[in-house]
Amino acid sequence: MKIENNKMVSLIYELRESNAGGRIIEVLDEKRPLNFIFGTGRLLPVFESNISTLIKGESFSFSMDPEMAYGDKREEMVVDVPISVFEADGKLNEDICYVGNEVPMMDNEGNPLNGIINEITDTHVKMDFNHPMAGVGLFFTGRIVDVRDATDEEIAAINGSCSSCSSRHNESGCSGTCS
Repeated sequence: MKIENNKMVSLIYELRESNAGGRIIEVLDEKRPLNFIFGTGRLLPVFESNISTLIKGESFSFSMDPEMAYGDKREEMVVDVPISVFEADGKLNEDICYVGNEVPMMDNEGNPLNGIINEITDTHVKMDFNHPMAGVGLFFTGRIVDVRDATDEEIAAINGSCSSCSSRHNESGCSGTCS
């Protein structure tokens, strides 16, 4: 079966930095494949484009420049956060606030985002809110393990819809009031 929209795809891959000889970033194998519904916007568009003509059993190998993947690092995404944000009762929470830790935060509009702590001073914490893979070229090699029709329930789960009536009741799915 060919990969196309609303097909459940299962694949394995090795992801390396920049090229075939680059540092290994991630490996997914048969015990832990990537399973997703093709065409739902859950993966990078360039990734989907590179596997869009494949069928079960076929291999793939392709690279992405940073611009095609997660973009270049942007200096405006590195910000100083007041140290008071990380204090409780006037004392720094060292369980959360340490260099290298990734901390879930919210922007001024309440949107969730993660930042990595780069530096801690007496007055602020320098955090990098760039995607961890920003500025990095990616190189994928892998194989399509399976392609099948996605079930109505799988499609409904992606769309936040009720698997019984397919309507979109709320952000978390069915309100439980459909019959």
